[in-house]
Amino acid sequence: MKEVFLLLGSNLGEREALLKQAIQLISNEIAPVQRVSSVYETQSWGKTDEPDYLNQVVLIDTEEPAKAILDKILAIEREMGRERRERWGARVIDIDILFYGDEIIEQPGLHVPHPRLHERRFTLEPLDEIATHFVHPIFGKTISQLKTLLKDNLIVKKL
Repeated sequence: MKEVFLLLGSNLGEREALLKQAIQLISNEIAPVQRVSSVYETQSWGKTDEPDYLNQVVLIDTEEPAKAILDKILAIEREMGRERRERWGARVIDIDILFYGDEIIEQPGLHVPHPRLHERRFTLEPLDEIATHFVHPIFGKTISQLKTLLKDNLIVKKL
């Protein structure tokens, strides 16, 4: 079984309800959710004129290959009404694979660990809540250690 950490985000519509719906769909269509962080409200990253996000990290344990998980995530996003129009644009739901166990995966469209997670407070705050001692397989640092090195000063607050 692989520990797979997923980041959920929403900045359109009923954001909290959409996160709950995504968690339910992940449990039903990929694997039961084992742990869930608190919900964090976050300033928009990358495209700062967008509405604030709600973000949350969940943990699943699965034997599904990473590519199969990605395909199911993309199907869940489509089912929930996600439209990919522009990079970092507003979205009803966004689901990213942060870690797939301690594996390093470089395939077209699939990069694990997520290549920018160590730069983003909105990712590390909820991840640190449920996986503080998890070691990043590339950097060899725990999530807690990565969080102390952050230069990102966007406001991220627990709801």
